[in-house]
Formats: sequence, C-alpha cells, structure tokens
Amino acid sequence: MILDFGSQYTQLIARKVREHNVYCEIYPYNHYPQPDETVKGVILSGSPFSVRDENAPIPDLSSIKGKFPLLGICYGAQYLSHYYGGEVMQSDSREYGRARLSYINQEHPLFKNLEINTQVWMSHGDTINALPENCDIIASTEDVEVGAYALADEPTFGLQFHPEVYHTTDGKTILFNFLSEICGCSMDWTPETFVDSTVRELKEKLGNDRVVMGLSGGVDSTVASILLHRAIGSNLTCIFVDNGLLRKNEFSTVLESYKELGLNVIGVDASDKFITDLKGVTDPEEKRKSIGKNFIEVFEAEAGKLEGVKWLGQGTIYPDVIESVSVNGPSVTIKSHHNVGGLPEKMHLKVVEPLRLLFKDEVRRVGKALDIDSSFLKRHPFPGPGLGIRILGEISREKIRLLQEADDIYIQALHRHGLYDTIWQAGAILLPVQSVGVMGDERTYEYVVALRAVTSTDGMTADWGHLPHEVLSKVSNDIINKVRGINRVVYDISSKPPATIEWE
Repeated sequence: MILDFGSQYTQLIARKVREHNVYCEIYPYNHYPQPDETVKGVILSGSPFSVRDENAPIPDLSSIKGKFPLLGICYGAQYLSHYYGGEVMQSDSREYGRARLSYINQEHPLFKNLEINTQVWMSHGDTINALPENCDIIASTEDVEVGAYALADEPTFGLQFHPEVYHTTDGKTILFNFLSEICGCSMDWTPETFVDSTVRELKEKLGNDRVVMGLSGGVDSTVASILLHRAIGSNLTCIFVDNGLLRKNEFSTVLESYKELGLNVIGVDASDKFITDLKGVTDPEEKRKSIGKNFIEVFEAEAGKLEGVKWLGQGTIYPDVIESVSVNGPSVTIKSHHNVGGLPEKMHLKVVEPLRLLFKDEVRRVGKALDIDSSFLKRHPFPGPGLGIRILGEISREKIRLLQEADDIYIQALHRHGLYDTIWQAGAILLPVQSVGVMGDERTYEYVVALRAVTSTDGMTADWGHLPHEVLSKVSNDIINKVRGINRVVYDISSKPPATIEWE
C-alpha cells in the first residue's frame, strides 16, 4: 500500500514498485482500508506540505506502524520522526536537487549493494534535527546528517531523498531491497499473471451476461476489449464510431484491424451529425461538449439495438481511478469528453473496467502478453475529440480535409524515418490564421499548420521532441507542395508544463 500525501511523485513510486513485479495500490493518507494478510508493506509518499504546517496531513498509522514494514519517503520520513518524538526544523541545511550519500550503513538490508557517494535526489526545505529514541542513522550527505534512518526494534524506515526518481542512481536497488529483503514480496506480478487472473475474474463476474463497449482505436480500449473477448467471446459487442474527426482513412483501417483481431465490432459512420453540430462553435470546451454529447447519443442508439446487454465495458486506467479519489479531491478541470459518467446510469448498465488497476505502460505490456499487434500497442495517444481540438477555431469539412492530409504526411514521415516509436505523441494542428506566401509567380494567402511532437512516459509532463532538421524540412516541403490551402509550416518547441500537449 502507498499512502499519498499529495506528492507529485506518488504515481511514480507505484510505477517503480510495479517494475519489480510487485502489485501495489495508492490510497489517500486519510482514507485507506485496514491492511490485512495480503499487505506486505506500506510506503508513505512525499508532500508539498511541511510537517510543521498548521494544516499538515496527519495519518492514523495505528494499524500499520510496528505491524507492517513501513518506509517513509521525504515528508513520510519527516512525519514519522516528528510525530513519534523527534524534531523537524527549517534549517540552513535544506537540500534541493542532486546530493551524494557520504555515509551509508552498507550492512543494513535497505542499502544492500549500495556504494558510498551514490547520487540521490533531494527535495526538502525541512530537516530532521533529532530522531526519536531507538532510531539509527543509516545514511548521510555532507549537508544533512539524517539522510536515512531505521528504528532499531521494528521494520520502520525513513529516507530524506526520493528513491523513485530517475536522478537517484540506485533508487531501484533501494526499492528492491525494501520489497524483497524487508517485505518478503514474491515479485511474481507479471503481465502474463495479470492476463490469467483478470480473464478468470471476468468470467466469474460476467458469466453469460452481454457487454457492450465503445472502441476508439487507442491502446486502452483495444486491450480492454481483447481481455473481455478472451473471457466472454461473442457476448461482447464493440461499437466504433466515426465522428468525422479521425485521421485520414482511420475509420476503415482500424475497423478492419479490429475484425482481424476477432472482435464482434459494429462500425457507425455518424460524421454528418458531429460536423453539422460543430458549425459555428469555436470555444474548445464547447467543442468537447458537443462531441461528447453526440458520442453518447450515437452510442446509446446503437447499443439500444442489441438485446440483453447488462454491462458497459470501459478502458479506464489507474491514473483515472487515482484522480477520482485524490488526496486533493477530484480534478477541477476534467475535460468534458472524458465526462461520460452518466452513460451507464442512463442506459441502466453496470460498468466493467478490466484495466482500472494498470498504468499506461503496463497496459502496453499486457497487450503484448495478449499478442496484440504492435501497430495497436505503439499507437500514439489521440484525443477523444480527435481533430476537433486540433483545428483551432471553427471546424469545417474543408479544414478537416486539409488537416488530415497534412497530418498524414507528417505521421508517415515519422514512421519512414524510424522516429515514430521514439515519440510519445505527435500530430499536426491547423491554426486559425492565414499567411502570405509565394508559389511560382503567384501570391498565396493560405493556412498555417503547426507540427507537434513530444517525448514523455505518462503524458503528465512532456518535453518537445528534438526531431532532425532534415526530417522537418522534408515534411514542411511535402505539406506545402501537396496540400493546396496550406503555405506555411511551423514547429512547436513548448514543453509541458507550462504548455499542454494539445493546443485546445
């Protein structure tokens, strides 16, 4: 169990634990189930708060501390010291960024196979000045004496640094030691075991019931549908809606690919309805609402033609689940196209979510274990509203055509030059401005396209993709020469934050 105190790194802790084939779940520090025999250990996350703040998060650890192995990270370490008799103060010895462990108790199981002066990542303004009784310092930096500590008479430990981040060189080893040496985890939670257990659970849960599920062509819905198909076969019916805002030829090619996967899938061309209702709409949020509303109406109409359906399948993944029970409360800015929560109630359906315990990278690994073609698993994320939020301003069929052509040239070039798999997400954006150009002896006044490519691991943060200049040059040249109506191409070099991946 990982108890979340609001740290930006909490999900990263979970992902790093799972990389060791150990299953874990995140809970708010003030709302978690009583641990039972299935729990091997507990980790306390960092926090943006100081333990000395008036409104600092204070957990009830009475059912955990001394009864289960407990590892406090940053705030978690300071809380354990402060609350149980030590002293935490603001001091001149605060550390941010890289530091080195000048002292390590290499005999301690937590630091097995660690070398002196290994690099760690610090991010704390407070420092532990005094430890509770029967605590031993097991690591220090030049500036901070209590870099890590252990209680002498129980399996409770504190780290002032973050073992889960990339810049802590041996962080993976430290977490492995905690999970293996201290918690005794079996480390056998693999994609293959997830597939076997999930299919078995789905069979028990669904029996002979019928399930309907909307497909998007993306990784999550594809993997979720194959898991359901493995469990209930033809009792699953999938619906793939063409909203007129997909990439070039995407509806036909993806629909055919789904059929090749053996899925019982219905393709619905509802592009006229979506595009007509977007006429005159320029506000991004209004676009999302229009597209989301129409998707629900189209999906409901098609699903209503099926008999005996009791369940709605969804491709919900773990970050969505965590967001809804976050220590900071549900997100204030959930995008409207994700907000289709009323659909199950409206259709009187129960919800089944085979992937609700997985992160995005785990979904891909499960897809590989299911032998799903890599063309599906390596697909870049694509927004629910599709090109509707990549055409800035009002949408028209002509603008959709222009963007589909430009986007296709761009994406095909990334594939051709072996760059597609190095990028988290890429796409073209049609801007609501026109610029002057010269083609031959003619003056042109046509649209501008922006190209976007980012690298990321989870989409929460992202850096702009450093694509080779010669590739960008060729893509620009091809778009301008082949897509009549576009005469200028620019490349977006903004990172997230402060920008977002999409423009709308």
